[in-house]
Amino acid sequence: MLLDKAPSEWDGYHEPFIGGGALFFALASRNCLRGRTVLSDMNSRLIRSYLMVRDQVEPLIGRLKEHEALHSKDHYYATRARDIDSDNDIEVAAWMIYLNKTGFNGLYRVNKKGGFNVPMGRYKNPNICDEKNLRACNSILQGVEIYHQGFDGVLERAGKGDFVYFDPPYVPVSATASFTAYTSDGFTLADQERLRDTASALKERGVSVMLSNADHPRVRKLYTPGFRKHTIQVGRAINSAASRRGSVAELIIR
Repeated sequence: MLLDKAPSEWDGYHEPFIGGGALFFALASRNCLRGRTVLSDMNSRLIRSYLMVRDQVEPLIGRLKEHEALHSKDHYYATRARDIDSDNDIEVAAWMIYLNKTGFNGLYRVNKKGGFNVPMGRYKNPNICDEKNLRACNSILQGVEIYHQGFDGVLERAGKGDFVYFDPPYVPVSATASFTAYTSDGFTLADQERLRDTASALKERGVSVMLSNADHPRVRKLYTPGFRKHTIQVGRAINSAASRRGSVAELIIR
């Protein structure tokens, strides 16, 4: 659905909330990326991991095989408890991927102190070291610029004819729903407003902009006027109650 809403052509591509990079990798697999490509995020562990997939994939694969051999409940929680930020980039990347592959629903969540706090998932044979996929990602990432940077950093480099896709932490759709704990600082309503202002500034200079967010009255109000909004239905697997998982409405904003 995102591919259908993307512009037909552009000069440079920028994705300031790279996360799992679903749109980036989809575009790359279709040979749609031409010119400068820049990925960025405020999650330093994620960025360090992307850099290692791009620059040091074989040592990373070797370290993941070690995690794979040791995988158990004890190893998961011992790994989760590590003070990982002071370690080298290979260790950070292997830590990130291992916990993503073995934690509950692949969720990334931290507390106020930056401690990863997702419980272990119930997987019989988690694919901890997907060598084929890691090497494919390594190939795709060659020549791609990767930065640890806030989303408004895109204002420094995106120009007329470029395409910017924003996939921020979503506005919560209920009083208890919150996935803003992606970094220890969270993502506030003020941040959502700054994102709107950044998107507006980019549009004014001739940049093609696309954003994803929850289909919520607050989001609709935030992006009126000057933006087009499209409702889509997407599958969601993350919820404490299985009965509440399934199709939910989201907005694509341009």
